Amino acid sequence: MASITKSIDVDVPVSTAYNQWTQFESFPQFLSFVDSITQIDETTNRWKVTIGGVQREFTAKITEQHPDERVAWNSIDGDADHAGVVTFHKLDENTTRVTVQLEWEPKGLVETVGALVGVDDHAVKKDLDNFKEFIEGRGTETGAWRGDVS
Repeated sequence: MASITKSIDVDVPVSTAYNQWTQFESFPQFLSFVDSITQIDETTNRWKVTIGGVQREFTAKITEQHPDERVAWNSIDGDADHAGVVTFHKLDENTTRVTVQLEWEPKGLVETVGALVGVDDHAVKKDLDNFKEFIEGRGTETGAWRGDVS
């Protein structure tokens, strides 16, 4: 299993950062590897991604979600073995630290080599920079789902 942990500080309140992260269908606007996400129900999403030039599809289930604190998920089917958690830490009234932890099983030579040389690490950092630019540029979230999943 490959894993990455990256953080970024964004200049928005914790509720704004968290609310945006619950809008999965907006992920292609700031996550470079995500082609589309379709919300199936409150805790299930269908992902289409391109990794190393290879398109993959999988279904992810939210396993834990607590407003303004965390969203955790794992893949439940498809051609990607993937799990992660995003946590939100209030630094002050208008600054939030967003931390992403991902684990996945690289498939094929391109993904395996990419994981070994840190390509994935760089991609996650870039996508967190994209999230920062997206949410700070807007100043507000595109929507919110404040449900609690244990």
